[in-house]
Amino acid sequence: MKVFLTVVHVIVSISVMAVILMQQRKQGGFTGVFGGGTQADAAGGQWQRFSVLTKATIVLMAVFLVTSLILVLMS
Repeated sequence: MKVFLTVVHVIVSISVMAVILMQQRKQGGFTGVFGGGTQADAAGGQWQRFSVLTKATIVLMAVFLVTSLILVLMS
């Protein structure tokens, strides 16, 4: 089980790096980096405005976090 989780963890980590490198840069300076914007930008429906690569990054990072925690608890 631990070997399987380790393999999944490595595959997910490589996938996270690939998805992050495929994303386009934001030109917003520090506000773009830290997610700043106006109140109108923060109004509902944020998940629908995310690109496919952003959604993939969020899901892969969640899987990475879960596999990391499981591997730590198993050791």
